[in-house]
Amino acid sequence: MTATADLGPTAAGSGRLATERFTEKARAGAAVDQERVSAIATDALSALHEVIRKHKLTYAEYDALKAWLIRVGEDGEWPLFLDVWVEHVVEEVVNADRKGAVGTIEGPYYIPGSPQFTSEATLPMRENEAGTPFLFQGTVTDLDGNPVQDARVELWHADDDGYYSQFAPGIPEWNLRGTIVTGADGRFAFHTIKPAPYQIPTDGSCGALIAAAGWHAWRPAHLHFKVTAAGKQPVTSQLYFEGGTHLEDDVAQAVKPELVLHPTPAASGNGEEVTYDFPLDPA
Repeated sequence: MTATADLGPTAAGSGRLATERFTEKARAGAAVDQERVSAIATDALSALHEVIRKHKLTYAEYDALKAWLIRVGEDGEWPLFLDVWVEHVVEEVVNADRKGAVGTIEGPYYIPGSPQFTSEATLPMRENEAGTPFLFQGTVTDLDGNPVQDARVELWHADDDGYYSQFAPGIPEWNLRGTIVTGADGRFAFHTIKPAPYQIPTDGSCGALIAAAGWHAWRPAHLHFKVTAAGKQPVTSQLYFEGGTHLEDDVAQAVKPELVLHPTPAASGNGEEVTYDFPLDPA
C-alpha cells in the first residue's frame, strides 16, 4: 500500500499525486533562454487575444475562465490538463524527424524506477489479477535491424478497472509496472494482462471542462512504454488494440495507426499475444 491509500480514485487524489510527481521531475529544470521565452509567451498571448476577439468573450465568461484556472491549480490537475490536450502536439513537433519507432504522449502516470528484469518477465500483479492474460514481446534494434543489447524497456499500464498503481488506493506499489533490460539478442517479453479503456478523472476541473463543452472523457485501452539505450534516441510510446473503443476519438488525441496492435490467440492457449519491435534512431 502506498500514499494513495487515503485519497480514493478521484480527480483530486490522482491530480495531486501527478502534480507531486511532476514537481519532483521538474526540479532539475532547463536553462532559460529569455528571447525564446519572450517569443513563445508573446505568440501564445496573441493567440488567446484573437480567440477573445473572434468569440466576443463576455465578462461573465472571462470570470468563469479565471475561476476555472484557479480550480485547476487547486485540484492539482495541470499535469492532467496539459498531458491530455496539449502534449500530443509537443510530441508531434519534437519527434517530427524520427525514422524508427513511433512515439506518442507519456501521460501523467509514469513512475521511474520500476522493478527490473532481464529478457522475459511477468509484471508484478495481484493474485488473480482481473483481465485477459497478455504476452507482449519484441526486439529492440537499430535502424538497420541489428539487435540492441542493454536497452531498457519500461512498461506500465492501467488495471482492468482503469486505475494505475501509485495513483489509486488499494493497489500494490509496482502493480503492472516493470522494466526489462535486453540481452545480446535485443529481445524482451512481458507477461501481463490486457488493460481496459478508461475515463480520465471527471470529478475535478478537467471533468468540469468536459461537461461544459459536451465532450467525452474516454481513452482507448493502451500500454505505455519508454525504450532507452546508450547511443540511441529514447522513445516514449503508447500501444493500442485493434477493434478497441475510442481509437478514433481518444480524448488525448494520441492514437496513431502505427501504434495499433493486432493481437492473436496466445501460443500457450491462455489469453492473447503480440510481437512489436522498437527500432531506435541514433542519438
